[in-house]
Amino acid sequence: MKTSIRRNRRAAVAVALGSVLALTATACGDDGSGSAGDKGNEGSGKGEITFWDNNGGVRTDIWKQIISDFEKKYPGVKVDYVGIPAASAQSKYDTAIQGGGLPDVGGVGTAMLAEVAVQGALEPLDGRLAKSPLNGKLSQNLLASSKAAGGGDELYQIPTSSNNGTLWYRTDLFKKAGLDAPTTWEKFYTAADKLTDKGKNRFGFTIRGGEGSIAPALDAAYSQSGITSFWNGDKTTVNDPKNIAALEKYVALYKKDTPSADVNNDFTKMVAQWDSGTIGMLSHNLGSYQDHLKALGAGKFRGLPNPTQADGTRVQMSNPVDGLSLFKSSKNKAAAWKFVEFALSHEENSKFNQSAGQIPANTDAAKDAWIQKAEPTKLAAEALNGAGTKIVQLPYYLPDWNTISKADNEPNFQKVLLGKMSAKDFLNTLADQLNKAQADWKQNH
Repeated sequence: MKTSIRRNRRAAVAVALGSVLALTATACGDDGSGSAGDKGNEGSGKGEITFWDNNGGVRTDIWKQIISDFEKKYPGVKVDYVGIPAASAQSKYDTAIQGGGLPDVGGVGTAMLAEVAVQGALEPLDGRLAKSPLNGKLSQNLLASSKAAGGGDELYQIPTSSNNGTLWYRTDLFKKAGLDAPTTWEKFYTAADKLTDKGKNRFGFTIRGGEGSIAPALDAAYSQSGITSFWNGDKTTVNDPKNIAALEKYVALYKKDTPSADVNNDFTKMVAQWDSGTIGMLSHNLGSYQDHLKALGAGKFRGLPNPTQADGTRVQMSNPVDGLSLFKSSKNKAAAWKFVEFALSHEENSKFNQSAGQIPANTDAAKDAWIQKAEPTKLAAEALNGAGTKIVQLPYYLPDWNTISKADNEPNFQKVLLGKMSAKDFLNTLADQLNKAQADWKQNH
């Protein structure tokens, strides 16, 4: 049944692409109302362009500030802002690809990038970036994530920001127990055990067992094993013996050093549980900082990049990357690219990410004062851009990735926590699905 669903999904994309290519391009001026089959043109660099914000409502105010700044600098260009709720952004793009009405420029996250790109809707950006003042100013690790998410051949997204895995820990509890900060995996496991007192309902760690559990589990496995690539040729490394051993050690924390409720906890419940004040450590991204501050108060917690190996080697999974894409159908690509360059400039990218609470893609922006004052973000930015950091790129480009990493395997991970499935069987099952998806993608790419 699942195979049938995936085939139908791929068939739907193929039909959509065929429909797009069969569309007759209409004369749309510089209003961004083309379809994927329309090659567009450079335009005059002036006039109107349409921008779609793929997180409308949440980011509307900051984007309107950036647009206002842009129009002051370039009075010959007017930007029409369209805010789209994040939950409906993918379907909005798919509909426009088939029927027309694509913007000139829009927000396209890495989770949807490949599917939009494979339908022929996006402009390759390698050449434009090479000639741009932005060249050399953007995080190389984020650019690598953007390229990998688009399929690995061409750059279809200029990254604006990223989140990062963060290990939040209770500094007051660590101090009372005489523990060092959990900067390495050895210190992490020592702290998880020492901070646990089941009789007093105190635990060293909270593990994510509900929705969204696969990426954190893989992050923990690769970070400990030190394996730096998701693929070895056309075969995935997820079931490498080193990853199996690492995951076995990680899931052994469940119910020993974590609450039993963790098996069903998504990030919302997990964060709320940690904020209750009885748990020592929580692995979650930077986005939960304000929740912790409100619940615990300043001075009682700290956020570090996820632990390193004993020698300081840092391996981490790629996080979803926000970014801007240029649409091939645009009749005014010159003006649209001008907007992308402006939004990614030092000042504007810094302003955007301070509002979003994320890591700037512009490396100069990542050094700004507000980041230096926000220690978790500062450390995350340093880890992300550090020369010794190795990023394992998750295969966002696979059409089946979301199904494999959610519906297919979240229930299996719960079985692992409950002792009903071994970590080895779990990773072997995952590997088999990934290898088949990769082979299918290569055959049709």
